[in-house]
Amino acid sequence: MLRSHFFRFPLSTLSFSRPSLIPSFLSVTNSRYAFCTSYAMSTASSNSSNFLLRQLFEKDSSTYTYLLADVAHPDKPALLIDPVDRTVDRDLTLVKELGLKLIYAINTHVHADHVTGTGLIKTKSPGVKSIISKASNSKADLFIEAGDKIHFGDLFLEVRATPGHTLGCVTYVTGDGPGQPLPRMAFTGDALLIRGCGRTDFQGGNSYQLYQSVHSQIFTLPNDTLVYPAHDYKGFTVSTVGEEMLYNPRLTKDEETFKSIMENLNLPYPKMIDIAVPCNMVCGLQEPSVKNVEAMSS
Repeated sequence: MLRSHFFRFPLSTLSFSRPSLIPSFLSVTNSRYAFCTSYAMSTASSNSSNFLLRQLFEKDSSTYTYLLADVAHPDKPALLIDPVDRTVDRDLTLVKELGLKLIYAINTHVHADHVTGTGLIKTKSPGVKSIISKASNSKADLFIEAGDKIHFGDLFLEVRATPGHTLGCVTYVTGDGPGQPLPRMAFTGDALLIRGCGRTDFQGGNSYQLYQSVHSQIFTLPNDTLVYPAHDYKGFTVSTVGEEMLYNPRLTKDEETFKSIMENLNLPYPKMIDIAVPCNMVCGLQEPSVKNVEAMSS
């Protein structure tokens, strides 16, 4: 039976700091502005507070954006992972409808297939801070590194460096400890996809590095950890670490075989890369000339 789309846990104040198997039922509609709601039953915690997760979808780039919030805290602090510029209004409307206070807009890496919505969000919601990895060498309000924690209420995301698709890729993992969501969740960006992974032939990509990143930083998480990627092209919405360790057709192979697979994908040049990457290096804030180029190419 489906339960409420809240996980239940205790909370505290907002902060940003340096280090200090349940089923999931999802649905996606066929609209660019569709969103899916993640449902999961609460587990062993006896606390009465709530953790909200919404999975949202942008059709043109097949990008997932994730809304996380601490709904028991008086301020209901929330963050968005990998927002897309084209769906910023949808996302902010949802934040308002749910009575949340958006505090962070964060990226897993510098995307090549869409323009991030972080800069646009900041113009529409003053006070929201953008976050990206220091290794990405792009602009943001706050820069994170491996081992850092991003707090919203008493809940937090742990930062794990997972380069290989790009130099600055990170995976955000829900906290480990009292009051944190169970099972844990890994927002893997393009490092680990459902039955796949991000390409490694541009933006400083390296197949060996990606292989090591996934095996050391993601496959070491508990098997029931939910895997939420930045994209999916086949209609999948969520996986688990255990599933990917068994069934991922690339990352279950040895390193040499994985390298050979990645070198022979023969993928086309990303159609948005020449627009998206320059914009995303400056938090998605487009110069007028770039906007004109985008309009001409659409």
